[in-house]
Order: sequence, then structure tokens, then C-alpha cells
Amino acid sequence: MDLPKDFITKYQRLLGPDAPAFFASFDETSEGGYRVNPSRPEVPALTAAPAVPYAKFGYYGPVSGRSLAHQSGAVYSQEPSAMFVGATAAPQRGERVLDLCAAPGGKTTHLASYLEGTGLLVTNEINRKRVSVLAENVERFGVKNALILNDAPEQLSPVFPDFFDKVLVDAPCSGEGMFRKDPGAMDYWSLDYVQECAERQHQILTEALKMVKPGGQLIYSTCTFAPEEDEQTMAWVLDNYPDFHLVPIEKTAGVIDAIPEWADGNPELKKAARLFPHLMKGEGHFVAKLERDAGESRQPRGKAKLGTPLTADQRHLWADFAQDVLGTADFTDLVTVKDQLFAVPANLPDLKRCHVFRPGLHLGTFKKNRFEPAYALALASDPRTTAHTLTIDDQQWRKWVHGDTFSLASAPTKGWYLLTCQEQPVGFGKVVGNTVKNFFPKGLRFMVYDD
Repeated sequence: MDLPKDFITKYQRLLGPDAPAFFASFDETSEGGYRVNPSRPEVPALTAAPAVPYAKFGYYGPVSGRSLAHQSGAVYSQEPSAMFVGATAAPQRGERVLDLCAAPGGKTTHLASYLEGTGLLVTNEINRKRVSVLAENVERFGVKNALILNDAPEQLSPVFPDFFDKVLVDAPCSGEGMFRKDPGAMDYWSLDYVQECAERQHQILTEALKMVKPGGQLIYSTCTFAPEEDEQTMAWVLDNYPDFHLVPIEKTAGVIDAIPEWADGNPELKKAARLFPHLMKGEGHFVAKLERDAGESRQPRGKAKLGTPLTADQRHLWADFAQDVLGTADFTDLVTVKDQLFAVPANLPDLKRCHVFRPGLHLGTFKKNRFEPAYALALASDPRTTAHTLTIDDQQWRKWVHGDTFSLASAPTKGWYLLTCQEQPVGFGKVVGNTVKNFFPKGLRFMVYDD
């Protein structure tokens, strides 16, 4: 790989005798990986692969974006070293968690796996185009407890003061750790760009730290080797925020201590972690865990008012569908946004200054005298407990994701069914006679080819 000259000079100086092995790693093949979704029935073919030793739910290997496992949300493709970030955060059930720089959603879905549908997951992306991809991946993974925002950090910090148990800042960075996987990242790299990224990271952290509750934690990560964005940024936090301290991170499988000498020499910096591609199976990352001292918390202002309460007719339509098709009416805190029904997280502060991209789990659409369930609800449903399910085979699934109707050998009762294939939920279909009408979202349709 033709690395930038300034990059080579810099890391020859920093790494010394380890530099040749470091540079040689850029000519090696990237290691693929994926995480399985613990809310889905297990797919033995996925869990038989070699496990990523430091990442719960993680395995080495490739995943096709046109596979049943991917479409149904049973698996999420993620580079192995990136899994170390979510595994370091490892939120507990019931916690309030913020993923501040979340697109495309790999780390958000990893956090969701730990929360198991409990607590609150606020996932935010400042870029409008990228937040759409984030929402799509959150939906595909069947996350029930997520609020998706489209804001800058300085817009969020006044809304969520001292609020979160865990805040994840996977900071925008110079991307040196992704050069092997994405050589295009070298096109905009320069020594000046590294410094620009470090300054932006300071600005982001200034706001992010305000949202960590006393006793809570902030997990900071980058996919770069640059000390300016890694050890030096953590040294800056320790110098300027005395109520935060670094917490040791468990290191295994080639993950090593951060390097205090690349910053101010503070030995506390060794508690952070570095992931180098010549020492482990994966790309480059830096991860640190900051913990805030115990103390008094500020209280957020007001209470969220998201959408409009349901009318009596809407309540009846939803209750009938939930009871007949889902077999449960467990969703609470229901609101409508125009004709769209959402289950929103409880106990949110006033969000009127926020750009709410998705207020909660999309349940469906109210139409004239009927309710049409959403794709998101299908992927958040468990076939093992859903009342109306219909098993389809691989050929029928292929027609389904292509947007085609298909026929059944015999006609079940007319109505909505959660379609399942290989025990995975793939969407809601409406059975009329021997035909299953297709409601797979038009923007997600694709053709499946034989290998």
C-alpha cells in the first residue's frame, strides 16, 4: 500500500523498531467480522465460526448483505476491532445510554444487545443523510427502546444534563486505522487534518461530558493511530475535567495499553487501550473509559411531548391488531405522528429543542378504518411468542424481498401474519385466499442471486 510520506515518517519515529511490522500489516488482507443478534433465534451456521475473544456476540468471517440472516436482523456485519468499543461500554440492563456519533449503527446495535430492550438508548447522528442509514440499521436489528436524534452535541447537552449512565463518543477522526480497509481515507489525510480532528474531538467531548451523570461513564473511541486524537485528547480531558478519571480496560488477544509517552507521560493513560493491526486480527482503534466522580445531579427540564395521543378509534384499531396478531398489547406510551403510530420511550425530558428523527419504535400506519403494521414492528417481534405467524420457504422469501406476491398451497385464515423463514422474522404479510400480499418496503427490495 502506498502510504502518505508524512504518515510513514511520523510512525517510524513513534514506533521505532516496531514500525516495519506495522507498515507491513497494511499489505495484509482485512479481517471480516459480524455480531449475532441475541434477541433472535440462534443461527448455528453463524455461531459455529471462530469467536472474537474480546467481544460478546462477535465472530470472525464475512456476511452477505443479501442473505436472510442479514435482512432479518439476525446478524450485523462489523469489523472486529470496532466491536471492542461496544464491549468496553457493555451497558447493564435498565441503564440510560447515549451513542452520540452513531451512524451507521454498528456500535448502537451492539449497545442494544446488552440492554436487551430495557432502559433507554438515545442514538444520535448530526448528518442528515447518515441518520437515515442509522435508523434503517436500528430498525433492522429490532431495537425497541431507541430514540433517534439528528443534532449537534451542543444542542443535546442542555437537554440531557447529568442524564446518562453511559455515553459513547465514537469520535469523527482522521481514520488512519481504516487505511487498509478503506484506502480512500488516505486521500484527505494530512498532518494538519489530524490536528483539525483533535480540535473537533475536544469540542465534542466538552458537550458530551456534561451529559454523563455522577458515577456514570464516557467511552471514547477513534479509528486512528494519531496520538493527538488519542492519548493527547485523553490527557486534555484529565487536565481540564478533574471530576473524571480513567478506568482500566481489560486487554486480550493483542490489545495493548495506550502509550503515555505519546502524550504528557501521565501513567494513568495506560488504562486506555490501543488496537494495532500488526498485533491483532482487526484494524486500528483507540478506546478509553472515563468515569465521573459521585456527586449531585442536575435535573433535566420538563417532559417530552412527542406526537399526538391516539383517538378512541385508533386505540381500538391498534388493540384489535395487537391482540389478534401479536397476541400481546405490551407496548405503552403510544403516540401518533400524523397517521404513523410509535411506541416511545418513557420518562424523556423536554425535547422541543431537538431534531427528533424517530421518536421510538414504528408500529404502523392508521388508514381508513384499518391498521397496517410496520416493517420495524415485524423485526422487533419474536416469532416464538407472536400469535399469528406464517412459515415461508427460501424461494418464497426471495420473492418477498424482491417485492413479489406469492401463493400458498393451502389458504389459512384471512389477515395479517408475521412471516418467518428459518425461524427469523422477515416482515408482515397479508393473506387473502391463497395469496400473500407483499408489504416489504420498496426502498429496501433486492434480488437474491445464487452463489
